[in-house]
Amino acid sequence: MNKTRFALIAMIMASTTHLTANAATFVITNSNDEGAGSLRAALVDAGNTEGEHVIILDNADSISISSPLRYTGTSPLSIYGAGQTITADGNHNLLEASNGADLTVNNIHLVGPGGFSIENRGDTDGASGGKAIFVDVRDDQTGLVSLTLNNVSVSDVANHGIHISDCNLADDCGGGGGGAGEGSAASIAVRLNNVTVNNVGQGRFDADGLRVDERGEGDVHAVIQHSTFSRVGADGVEIDEGQAGSVIAHVSDSAFMNNGDYCDPSILAALMPAADEGEFEDGQKKEADIPGPVTGSPDDGCFEREVDLYDSGYVEEYAFAIDLDDGFDIDEAGPGDLQATVINTVIEGNLDEGLDFDEEDGGSINMTIIGSKSMNNTDDGYKHSEAGDGGVFAHVVDSIAMANGGKGFVFEEEDGGNVAVFAQNANTSHNDDSDNTGFEIVQEDDGNGSFVVSRSSIADGIDNDGVDVRN
Repeated sequence: MNKTRFALIAMIMASTTHLTANAATFVITNSNDEGAGSLRAALVDAGNTEGEHVIILDNADSISISSPLRYTGTSPLSIYGAGQTITADGNHNLLEASNGADLTVNNIHLVGPGGFSIENRGDTDGASGGKAIFVDVRDDQTGLVSLTLNNVSVSDVANHGIHISDCNLADDCGGGGGGAGEGSAASIAVRLNNVTVNNVGQGRFDADGLRVDERGEGDVHAVIQHSTFSRVGADGVEIDEGQAGSVIAHVSDSAFMNNGDYCDPSILAALMPAADEGEFEDGQKKEADIPGPVTGSPDDGCFEREVDLYDSGYVEEYAFAIDLDDGFDIDEAGPGDLQATVINTVIEGNLDEGLDFDEEDGGSINMTIIGSKSMNNTDDGYKHSEAGDGGVFAHVVDSIAMANGGKGFVFEEEDGGNVAVFAQNANTSHNDDSDNTGFEIVQEDDGNGSFVVSRSSIADGIDNDGVDVRN
């Protein structure tokens, strides 16, 4: 037995003590796409066998696949590699758990064909674009569905790098608070350790590095450690919890860098209307008199068009924008809280907000930021917005917001709820949204607001509305 194989088996034995006595083990002995001893054959056999399963990529070298590797079972599956690369030779998914099974993947690299952009899309001719890892939750599922990745990299796929979907609309589920679709009663747990997601989501609109769609009654639990999300077409990470349930996220020692550029402004800016915004008196402009939706572009979905009307039906104002995306985006809608901790993390160079957390309906935002940096993002460095019955409660410690195109830190509560933010050793400078704001703390409706600042340098000032500031 060679040293590599011995180390691999020792690691597996140490990490699979939770498996039941009837767990089946499949050993991959070659790098073929199919046939005896192949990874594909092991996944098929595991899907047809009861009990928990372990697949070991023993003597296999890198594997090139011509169609998705699919596990159809409902029992937990763990895959242990030794640094092999699995490459898709076409625009398709690489690894799927199509029946909501718990999935663990270790020490494997997943690579798509690459070369995607808004001018070379991966979602034309009826295709949806390939993903590296896709877990599809069953409609009748309960309990907890888990995805665990250790020492895994994904790159060069057109669609989401990693996607967990508890939504009956699949890729049409929609992002943002209140996204459409229905889901199961199950909760979702995502655990990423030493995961790299790079150059994914460049082949279709709104394709993220990690995307979690949760509908129904369940929660989302996400732990992301020592991981990097870079050059993703849409958000580096997007978590959408659309109905009853909370989002609990812990991120540490990670990076979200240069994400959100699928809707490339250098290509699309010339297609914007010459008058891309306007404001009018009542009775002055009908909707037919203002620019209509952009059509005929490389991807018309990239253009946002918002129109506000008076009660009379005449246009009050309109605006167009190119839809760029964030480093880290969480949307929590319905009853439930958004609880997050971000520690020792770098958020830099993203094309919209660096960090963008939104909570609406019943529930609060509870946020802790420690030892983190948000810099050179096109919009706000850290943005937190709560709408509905709930408050915003945050601790910012030893953290920086610098040279962002918007504000440094934003904490806003739009309805009846309290705002309480504490900042210690916070540093903001050169943030420029036309009014140079390091911290914006806002309570817009009924509720109390307080901002306590200790030993901090806020060179670009504080914008507080409905909030008392104390040093």
